Amino acid sequence: MNLFRGYTATMLLVTTSALFAQQRPASGGYDPGIRPTTPATLRQEKEAEDAWFGHLKVLAGDELKGRLTGTPDFIHAVEYVESQFKAIGLKPAGKDGFRQAVGFRTVTTDVDHSSFQLARGGDVQALKLGTEVVLNPHVQDSNPVEASTVFAGYGFAVPSQGFDDLQGVDLHGKIAIVFAGSPPSVHGPLKAYFRTPAERWKALKGAGAIGLITIPEPRQLQGGPQRALTGVRPFTLLTDPELDALSGLRLSATLPIASAQVLFAGSAHSLDELLSLAKNGQPLPKFPLAVSVRATTATHELSRFEAPNVVALLEGSDRKLKHEYVVLSAHLDHLGVGRAVDGDSIYNGAMDNAAGVASLLETAKALAKGSQPKRSILFLALTGEEEGELGSQFFARYPTVPRKQIVAELNMDMYLPIFPLRFLEVQGLGESTLGNDARAAAQLNDIEVQFDKQPDENRFIRSDQASFVKYGIPALAFKFGWLPDTPEQKAFNDWIKNRYHRPSDDLEQPIDKAAAVQFDHVLLTLITRVANATAKPGWYPESFFSTIPRS
Repeated sequence: MNLFRGYTATMLLVTTSALFAQQRPASGGYDPGIRPTTPATLRQEKEAEDAWFGHLKVLAGDELKGRLTGTPDFIHAVEYVESQFKAIGLKPAGKDGFRQAVGFRTVTTDVDHSSFQLARGGDVQALKLGTEVVLNPHVQDSNPVEASTVFAGYGFAVPSQGFDDLQGVDLHGKIAIVFAGSPPSVHGPLKAYFRTPAERWKALKGAGAIGLITIPEPRQLQGGPQRALTGVRPFTLLTDPELDALSGLRLSATLPIASAQVLFAGSAHSLDELLSLAKNGQPLPKFPLAVSVRATTATHELSRFEAPNVVALLEGSDRKLKHEYVVLSAHLDHLGVGRAVDGDSIYNGAMDNAAGVASLLETAKALAKGSQPKRSILFLALTGEEEGELGSQFFARYPTVPRKQIVAELNMDMYLPIFPLRFLEVQGLGESTLGNDARAAAQLNDIEVQFDKQPDENRFIRSDQASFVKYGIPALAFKFGWLPDTPEQKAFNDWIKNRYHRPSDDLEQPIDKAAAVQFDHVLLTLITRVANATAKPGWYPESFFSTIPRS
């Protein structure tokens, strides 16, 4: 069945290119900062809004049932993006035409054959799986583990910030007990970067640990009820063993505060004491605990499947620079069909992230119809973001162009065109010279750039751009900005509270189509500037990410 009947290439390729053509100065250069004022350009702006929203209606419509990675609905979304790339005239840049196959496997904990016990002297206490303790199935094997335990604070080190929880801590052959958060001395993107499961385990594994037990972030528990454990649930992982960031992990468990109290009985410090220190931002002691852990994590593989990234190329015009690439990306997947909320069980993902894919397509269209940029542009519609940025991890590890030739990555994930675009939050603004490019692009479009106003959310390291940053590639991501105590702030916070990862992120919510097209103008200005610049983007010397070697 053709799900896209009625959305012909002719209708959906209503382009902003005519609008952009009228904005070009006589010199042949490009100044997308000029806003339309004539009836003709206003009409073209309306056509651009309709084209952008046309993509949204297809990708976030109920017919695609939320585009869950690996489902036929996701493949229909892939087919739609492919059809648009072809109609635009882009070159296939995957491994199989526009597609780069990515392998996934879904695993869960086999509760009937798993166990978790705490032993102290001759006393053994079993904890109930799913409520008193959650066992993560992402472990090396299902063999029993028995080991002593050590409280290791937050369990990572950031030497550039003078912070090292692992210095002098003996973890060889032991299980590390850690708080899930991070100390106040580690701030900004570094906080999110080092406390990711991959980076935390890398540090703990390097210190000799064989397992990890996590206690929820103490400061997040202040002022409200503790978030319930998720119980037993499936995890989707990449099948490629080279991309197993938790290799060597023999035990991965999460304990709520109520269960964690018993871990510290008979030790040098109580859990209440440690929680108080964490709440006040004080250093945490590191010390051996009086209990050992006996655990078995049996796992059950539920499925294996493939779900592709979609990759297209606009070749650059410069004889030398065309061998360098600027990547523009947005994730195509969402959450599919799930628990009903107010009678609706389809998690459409209009803002997260059909809007980003719509802007990816419209920007590709404008670039293809305009003056050919000097560097090549790679357009990526990514799979598996909702499963943990898995599609971008795969692409960054196995890019379809030489990775050392990728000079920049610009990512759109939930940029939220739900009110007029006056301020643009740029994540990664202060990390690389791309920040200056973003300021210039925004200024040309009469937009003011902002730093991340909610730094504790650390969004710079929480989406697909992070997969490129880990290889030393400068990157940016975006959100519509706002000022404190304004209707825009309220709209933003209300959206996060009431629509994020809910069925109400659908086509019925308030959507500012004109603001989305305005964002596309900014994005076009930015990517054109980066693609035509003489010098490659680079990390600022003060940025931690400048220490990551390009590979």
